[in-house]
This record gives sequence, structure tokens and C-alpha cells, in this order.
Amino acid sequence: MALTVPPVPLPLPCAPFGGEDDPASWYERVLGWTVAGGPPAQLVTGVRFDVLELPADAGTAVLRRRVATGPVAVMGRRMRFLVAAGAADELDGLLDWLEWGGVALDLAALGAGGRITAPVPPGHPVGPEGSPRGAAVWLRPPEQGCEVLLPALPAAGQDSGPAGGPDLVRLVAAAATECHRARLRRTVRTGRTDQAEAFS
Repeated sequence: MALTVPPVPLPLPCAPFGGEDDPASWYERVLGWTVAGGPPAQLVTGVRFDVLELPADAGTAVLRRRVATGPVAVMGRRMRFLVAAGAADELDGLLDWLEWGGVALDLAALGAGGRITAPVPPGHPVGPEGSPRGAAVWLRPPEQGCEVLLPALPAAGQDSGPAGGPDLVRLVAAAATECHRARLRRTVRTGRTDQAEAFS
């Protein structure tokens, strides 16, 4: 006879910093980030941070590398790496300098005037039905003052970003490599599927 154990309901996580119900207020009050629109709330890029966006499979591979990053969020099949404000303007030049210019990478940057869906803040309840599939969630959540340590271009004579933060060049190089590898893997899988259908 098989032994079955009834599932134990887990309590929802407690909301931090006094139990604010509105996640958007956490971003404004605790982090000082600009929030617009909603619901769902949108985080405005180009003010306190920019975003490097890539396919989630490539982003997962970047996270496995020994590359320093700042906060990282995922929404559906897209991963978002927060980088220093102004970094989005550097992406095309960096890709050219790294000899990735002209290669279709599915790698984008959001800077001034951009927006991303605000993930549920760490520790905030997501509701009795949980987080909807494809909702924005933090893989590496932000902390107060994290902007000074976001990946940025190194200052002259330094090996890393401002205040010793992660280097944007290394992050972009890793992201470009993993985007290219992910694209090749998808192409190979599609080719195999096409061949299998041709022989069936």
C-alpha cells in the first residue's frame, strides 16, 4: 500500500518594510526608482539604471559564468540584467569593438525613455494564486543603493566599473557569446525537427 502525505500549505511570504500592499510603492519608497503606469507597474529605465535584455536561455548561461552582474529579472522568455544608467547608449559600440557588430544576437538595451514591467518586490506576497506564469520575477533582487555597483564602463585606468562595480565590457562580451550560442542551438534543433518531419 502506497503511503500518501497530504500537501502542507506554506504561508505566503511577508511583505518587508512595514507591509506595504502596493509593490510599486516599494520601488519608489525603498529604492527611489521611478515607477510609471500600471497595473502592472512599470520601472522607468535611463534614470537610475538601464537594462540589458536577452533570451532567457542565453541569460541563464551568462549567470553560470564567472561574470559579475547586478540585479537580474526574468519575464517569460526574456532575462533582464540591470546595468548603469547610460550603458544602453554604449551597447552598439561595445558590440562593434568586441567584433560582434552586424551579427544577429537578439541582445538589446533599454535606456532613456524605456520601461520594464516591475517584478514583484522580494518578500512581497504574490497573492493566493501565486505568481502568474510569465510574470516578471527577480532572480537577483535589487537592494537599496545598488545603482553604484551596476555594471558600467571602467573609468580611465581602472579594471572595473565605478566604485569597483562589475565591468560592462565583460558582461556584454559574455551576453553576446551566449546569445550567439543559444541562437545556434535553436537553429540546430529546428534543423533536426525539419529533417524528422521530412522523413516521416
